[in-house]
Amino acid sequence: MCQEIIYRNGVFYMAGVDLSTQEIYQKVKDGLCPAFRPTLDCSECPSEELINVIKRCWAEDPNERPDFPAIKTLMRKMNKDGDKGNLLDNLLSRMEQYANNLEALVEERTSDFLEQKKKAEDLLYSMLPKSVASSLIRGETVTAEEFESVTLFFSDICGFTAMSAESTPYQVVDLLNDLYTLFDSIIEQFDVYKVETIGDAYMVASGLPVRNGNLHAREIARMSIALLRSVFSFKIRHRPNDQLKLRIGIHTGPVCSGVVGLKMPRYCLFGDTVNTCSRMESNGLPLKIHVSPHTKSVLDIFGNFDLELRGPVEMKGKGAIITHWLKGEFNSDGTRTEAIPPNMVSVVENLS
Repeated sequence: MCQEIIYRNGVFYMAGVDLSTQEIYQKVKDGLCPAFRPTLDCSECPSEELINVIKRCWAEDPNERPDFPAIKTLMRKMNKDGDKGNLLDNLLSRMEQYANNLEALVEERTSDFLEQKKKAEDLLYSMLPKSVASSLIRGETVTAEEFESVTLFFSDICGFTAMSAESTPYQVVDLLNDLYTLFDSIIEQFDVYKVETIGDAYMVASGLPVRNGNLHAREIARMSIALLRSVFSFKIRHRPNDQLKLRIGIHTGPVCSGVVGLKMPRYCLFGDTVNTCSRMESNGLPLKIHVSPHTKSVLDIFGNFDLELRGPVEMKGKGAIITHWLKGEFNSDGTRTEAIPPNMVSVVENLS
């Protein structure tokens, strides 16, 4: 600042030299010898002592630079015959205040940056598995991964197309938003990962991206029961007297996972297991949980799920498959959690 006052020019004034800000920054950063500094000619400076103070402030080693109290003392000594140092005291006070304000501003901006960074990461973590999102943040390539056994959940709303045709776009959006907000709050209680929603379709997986042994079938089964039970008390805003008819299918098998896309990356699952689970859902019935034989064999290991034989079901590309309905779960305390509340059994039977 003293050099600026002496030469009445801008920051880092260099006589006869025209460098960009970036070039000056790079030269100072490189730590040249002698150190790269602004112009300072003894013949243009009113005091040799002031030149020494300026040069000390420019020392390459920060430990050799005087702090503000030391600068105040030196400036007062140089100005002892002047006007009691009021002008210089004011200048130094402003310099010190500027430095303090700059530190506070940097701290505040850093805090704001970290807060915004956390919000962006939280949003990314809600769209992708945390391990995958962390890899993308670090600029790493996410490789495809194979999972030997996972359990998938598919659901959709029976009659959704007809309902949409009789509703306004806002009513359709409100319906799906209300329903999936409810579902999202329920699935947080289980070891599952929400893969995606497409229209009225809701897809959830367990056993990926973190493997959990055979627990994936149990977690999906319990989650399916909880979601189905919630539907019976769910109210459609613009059609409060209608019962929402959710259809659920679950299946167990191997899948391959990977991130597809760069601008809007999606964590996608591939394999015949995905197709079969979709068939289980589409061949199911309203307000029932359709279970494949592969999932049943894993659930039988736990021995506390009530499965009712449905019989052979003809599925496209699969032939006849013997499937089951998930009726409920026997709890350790002797009670039973029904997938269909007793007072709603007649409603489900009429729909079937």
